[in-house]
Amino acid sequence: MCIRLSTKLIYSMKILYLSCHSVLEFDEVSLFTDLGHQVFSMGSYMQPTAPHDPKRPPIVNGLNDKHLQDLYVASSKDNIHPDLIEWADTIIVMHKPEWIVLNWQKMKHKNVIWRTIGQSVTDVEDLLAIPRREGLKIVRYSPAEKRIPRYLGEDRIIRFYKKPEEYKDYNGNIPAVMTVSQSMKSRISAGGEDFCNFHIFDEATRGFERSLFGPHNEDSGIPGGELTYDELKAAYRNYRVYFYTGTYPASYTLNFIEAMMTGIPVVAIGPIRADINVFPGMNLYEVHEIIQSGENGYWSDEVGLLHALVDKLISHPEEAKAIGEKGRQRAIEPFGYDTIKNNWKEFLDSL
Repeated sequence: MCIRLSTKLIYSMKILYLSCHSVLEFDEVSLFTDLGHQVFSMGSYMQPTAPHDPKRPPIVNGLNDKHLQDLYVASSKDNIHPDLIEWADTIIVMHKPEWIVLNWQKMKHKNVIWRTIGQSVTDVEDLLAIPRREGLKIVRYSPAEKRIPRYLGEDRIIRFYKKPEEYKDYNGNIPAVMTVSQSMKSRISAGGEDFCNFHIFDEATRGFERSLFGPHNEDSGIPGGELTYDELKAAYRNYRVYFYTGTYPASYTLNFIEAMMTGIPVVAIGPIRADINVFPGMNLYEVHEIIQSGENGYWSDEVGLLHALVDKLISHPEEAKAIGEKGRQRAIEPFGYDTIKNNWKEFLDSL
C-alpha cells in the first residue's frame, strides 16, 4: 500500500509474519516496523509490547491489535484464519515449509515470502517446488544455500543482522572461553550425529575456565545457564574468547554474528567438522569463508589446534583484542543493521 502525504510517498505494507524462532522474530519484526510497515507476528511478538518469550525486549512501537490477536488464537500456523490472510498485503514465513504448503491455496493470491534460516535441505526444497512454480518468493539468508541439491533459487539473499551500537565494547577481562547454544549435548542423535558439535567444544576447551550459555544445557556438566539479554551482551564483552561450533546444517547462526560484532575473538570449527553424516556433502557451512584465519579470527578442522588457539588468546589479551577488533569490522560489513535494512527496503518496495 502506498500513501501520499503532500509530495512525499510513505510506504506502509501490512505484513503477516509467521515465526519459529523468537530472537530472529524480534530482529525482523523490529526492522520491518522501523521501515514503517504494520507487522502482525504469529509468534512470541503477537503482543509486541509484552512478548511471551522474553529472550529479547518488547517492540514498543509494534502493532498491538486485539482483533488480529483473537484471529490468531482462533487459528494456527497450520491453518491460518482467512481473515488474517486477507488483512495482509504480504506474508513472510520463517523456514517451516508445512506452514506454506498447508495454507497455500488460501494465500497464494498474496505476496508470500519464504524466509530461510539455515535449516533447508533437499527434502525441504522439494516440499516447496509447487508453491515456487506458482509464485512463492524466496529470501535466502546465505549464498551458501545455493549448494543445496535441487535448490529452488532465490529472489534475494538477505542476511541476518545485528546493531553495531548494541554489540560493542569488548574488554576480555575474564580469562575464559564461552559459547552459546541451546540443548547442546542433548541434540546428539541416537545415531551419534553431533548436530551442535558438543564433543568438539568439550575437547577443545577442556582445561580452561569455560561457560556454556543457553537453555537446557544442564546435562553438559559445564557451568553457564540461560542469560538475560543484557547479561548475554555483557558476557560477549567480558569473556576473553568465543568458541563457535555451528549448528548443522546452518551456514552461520545469530550467536556467531553477536560474538564477532561485539569484538570477542572467535575460534571456530572448520567445514569438515561442520559436515555430519545425516546429510553428507551438503557443505552449507560458511563461517570459514567469513573468517580469515589468523587475521580476524581463527578456524580449524583439527581439535588439537583449536585447543591451542584458545590457549593462545587466553594467554595474550592484547592479541585477543586486536583479533577481535578486526573481526568486529569484518562482521559489520555483511551483518550490520543499516546494510540489511536497506536490503529489505529495496526488496519489499519491489513487491
